[in-house]
Amino acid sequence: MLTIFEFLKIRIILVLGTLAVILSSCEDIIEVDLPETETRLVVNGLVRVDVTQEFVPVEIKVTETTDFFSEPTITTLESAVILVGERDPEDPFSMSFGTSILKEYVPGTGIYEPDTVGNDVDERIRTEFLNENSVFFLIVEHKGKRYAGQTAYASTVPIDNLEQGDDTLFNEDDTEVKITITDIAEEENYYIFDFGFGEFLALDDQFIDGQEFEFSYFYDSETKVGNTAEISILGADQQFYNYIDLLIEQTEDTGGVFETPAATVRGNMFDVTGLDNIEIFDNVERPGSFALGYFAVVQEFKESLLIE
Repeated sequence: MLTIFEFLKIRIILVLGTLAVILSSCEDIIEVDLPETETRLVVNGLVRVDVTQEFVPVEIKVTETTDFFSEPTITTLESAVILVGERDPEDPFSMSFGTSILKEYVPGTGIYEPDTVGNDVDERIRTEFLNENSVFFLIVEHKGKRYAGQTAYASTVPIDNLEQGDDTLFNEDDTEVKITITDIAEEENYYIFDFGFGEFLALDDQFIDGQEFEFSYFYDSETKVGNTAEISILGADQQFYNYIDLLIEQTEDTGGVFETPAATVRGNMFDVTGLDNIEIFDNVERPGSFALGYFAVVQEFKESLLIE
């Protein structure tokens, strides 16, 4: 005679078996027609400047989007050049330019740097020439199209103090770091903080103009004791600030704002194929043709903090 437990066990097995048959008989292959995505060039052109060094560390990385599910793949440019100019405060449209030709030293990396061995001229840009009027243009040729991005050099303030705190935010294992900066008075300033581990923060000085400002940032519990956090403050103009702020919103859980480009966030690299006016980069006649990514030349101050 079956005990109640054996009886229930048999009933459960029968029910599960019947359910499996029903589900398998109803199983059907559903084909989802994903929208065709246009292949786009992706330009990672964030140039971080340490003014104590002799040269601007230009390193432009290019990839290309493929389909909906795939990561961007390395691609190759036909040419790449940076134009370096300085605006005349009295005549903003008057500029003289120097050039820095870029090349891919290691084939297949998609990384382009100033050419120091291919000709008689050192193509590196010296930091001593940088000032508030410095303007840069990145112009690249890719698969028969020309893309260009324009940016002004953005300086910033140093980190006054960096230390680990004891407070937590959502989890008792959170790690607090406290940062202090002093904003420049009577200027419209924007800051990008790179906390390492793919974590960024965009900040403006709307409520801290000219003040010493301390704030806390919290790493989640995955940040382990003994890790060293490299924390940077980067200069930014309003356009770059807005771009990073949008990327942070869209890529909070994807491992960093520069890891996978967000197709809905438009940067400052425009398709200028056929245009002959260097002042026109808004591409009003073909707004849908642009590269993903961003070109910016910014001052950086970096500090290290050992997580305890």
